[in-house]
Amino acid sequence: MKIIPAIDLMGGKVVRLYKGDPNQKTIYSTNPVQIAKQWESDGADILHLVDLDATLGLGSNLDIIKKILETVSIPVEVAGGLRDKSLVTEVANLSERIVLGTLAFKDKSLLKSLLSELGPKKIVISVDHKDGEIVIHGWQKDTGIKLIPAIKEFLDMGFTEFLLTNVSRDGTLEGPDLEFLEQACNLPNAHIIASGGISNVNDIQKVKEKNAFGVILGKALYENRLSIGDAKKLS
Repeated sequence: MKIIPAIDLMGGKVVRLYKGDPNQKTIYSTNPVQIAKQWESDGADILHLVDLDATLGLGSNLDIIKKILETVSIPVEVAGGLRDKSLVTEVANLSERIVLGTLAFKDKSLLKSLLSELGPKKIVISVDHKDGEIVIHGWQKDTGIKLIPAIKEFLDMGFTEFLLTNVSRDGTLEGPDLEFLEQACNLPNAHIIASGGISNVNDIQKVKEKNAFGVILGKALYENRLSIGDAKKLS
């Protein structure tokens, strides 16, 4: 199982939001590049970079993302605000993987085009949900689309990589949502990255037992409740 620390960017700073609420923000660093180098040296398998400003339509942290990509040698997946083809293509050429959420649900024709151009391993579909219903636009907009049927549809299209976040758990340290994780991990050919609620190594063990492809470490990592080294021992 891949250990994947998240670096959420807002205003050039490393932050964490509570349940995706930009009004409930904690700043953990003003030097994202240094944080990226630290997580790499600590043994992270992949870095998960999120441009929250782009996600929420408040701006862009692309310059910082490019600096991180130039600095580290481990794989990096980039998420947040990737909603038009030119930006998606630019970021895809720079990074190991791109994470598509809103675009994946709003523009299936473009999504299919990107799949044929980039291949299934390059694109991670972000299936963010509240109690099993997909949310988009930085978790601000409900869709009424059910989680598991949505993943099945993407699998039928040829996608294999998914980032699964229960928004109501994200940034809470309340533990992962194992129920929906298990359902998703049981789908054939689905590689699921679990995100949201991880608070300690026991949570990581529970996620591993569901056969997740990877686990995102966020608030617990930044608040020293666990280390990448501890997580790697379980992975």
